[in-house]
Amino acid sequence: MAEARIGLVGLGVMGANLALNIAEKGFPVAVHNRTTSVIDSFIADAGPLADNLVGAESYADMAAALTPPRAVIIMVKAGGPVDAVIEDLKPHLDKGDIIIDAGNADFNDTRRREAALRAEGFRFVGMGVSGGEEGARHGPSIMVGGAEEAYSAISEIVEAIAARYQDSPCAAHLGPDGAGHFVKTVHNGIEYADMQMIAEVYGILRMGDGRSPESIGELFADWNQGPLQSYLVEITAKVLAATDPETGKSMVDVILDSAGQKGTGRWTVIEALKLGQSPSTIEAAVAARSWSAAKALRETGETLLAAHDAKDTGPKVLDGDLERALLAARIIAYAQGFALLSAASEEFDWTLDLARTAEIWRAGCIIRSSLLDDISGAFRGELPGGSLILAPAFVRILGDSVSALRRVVAQSSVAGLPVPALASALSYYDTMRLGRGTAALIQAQRDFFGAHGFGRVDKEGDGFHGPWGL
Repeated sequence: MAEARIGLVGLGVMGANLALNIAEKGFPVAVHNRTTSVIDSFIADAGPLADNLVGAESYADMAAALTPPRAVIIMVKAGGPVDAVIEDLKPHLDKGDIIIDAGNADFNDTRRREAALRAEGFRFVGMGVSGGEEGARHGPSIMVGGAEEAYSAISEIVEAIAARYQDSPCAAHLGPDGAGHFVKTVHNGIEYADMQMIAEVYGILRMGDGRSPESIGELFADWNQGPLQSYLVEITAKVLAATDPETGKSMVDVILDSAGQKGTGRWTVIEALKLGQSPSTIEAAVAARSWSAAKALRETGETLLAAHDAKDTGPKVLDGDLERALLAARIIAYAQGFALLSAASEEFDWTLDLARTAEIWRAGCIIRSSLLDDISGAFRGELPGGSLILAPAFVRILGDSVSALRRVVAQSSVAGLPVPALASALSYYDTMRLGRGTAALIQAQRDFFGAHGFGRVDKEGDGFHGPWGL
């Protein structure tokens, strides 16, 4: 007998917590896991919420438990496993039922799945969920893509389980097919950049100034009370204050310095390049994670290269400069991310509401920060050139902080401290403030060796050639 409002497949960390969130909000949810023993233990451990959980040992059982139109959330590993679950589910669903992929999917897969399932009479939703384990359990930021009428059928549940900012749900339907998953991908790209820039500031203080993790953590905690207020700055302070219970050392000092990545940052860069965009801070962050994985090479380099590069410690970097530099670079990272969203919206005819996107990131997600109110306001107001760095509010902030970013990048370079994301942010800013740059020389070179042609500043058209044979 039908008794559940929604189904969920995959009781890993994220799936289990999302199921508990749904149940806690009063919606009966049917749950299935490939290892069926997990279902019983999950429900047994759910306490009072077990009353809103229905175990389904098979897809047939799940379909029978769901009220029509059936809606099933898939929370399994991205890629092939999602396709496999969809194929196994379809025989038990009716036309008009809704399949929801809530994992970190490649939006190209989401577009493919949506088109294929629509042709078969099913409805498919690509739903980006941000906030990690804690967010899934108590309120994530949710970015939905798919047909509006499919979202309407599940919106009551989605908006109930989402994080809230000033009593507004941090969930929205952002556009058709892959729009939600693309926005989630770019969210993660900005997250990569923000984390890298924070790590670079930590490196300046730790390796350049010799401060302890604990003292650096106190500085981040102080910064979190000002314009840098954000989830990532907040948890950085807590991470740096933590002690390893086994050794008594600072926890960060016993962690291997080789960063992992699940692919969303890399996807952001790949899709940006396809769209003719270059979010340089995100590119730098992805590169830095790849460089961090070359641990053996870096250890050899420390021995062989350091001897040939006598570093000048240079002037001391001031805490106030670091705070303002991080703020300037963060604004630029957001600007690059939103420029990519705008380009994708135009390319795929999504009509993304960028102001609303900023608003649903204000709570629940990893990149939530005090800047998002200003970003939303910028998209709802005057925005010259369509770029956040040209919004009046951000022109003022950058005017007060870019000089600090210059000093931090310059002094880090003199001291031999790597700051790829901070330096990329500065180079982007400097490029955007030059009405005429250096690409004329590149166009001349291309025409010289390949007769590619170029445009002229004094004539219309782009098929001109230089007098290279004279």
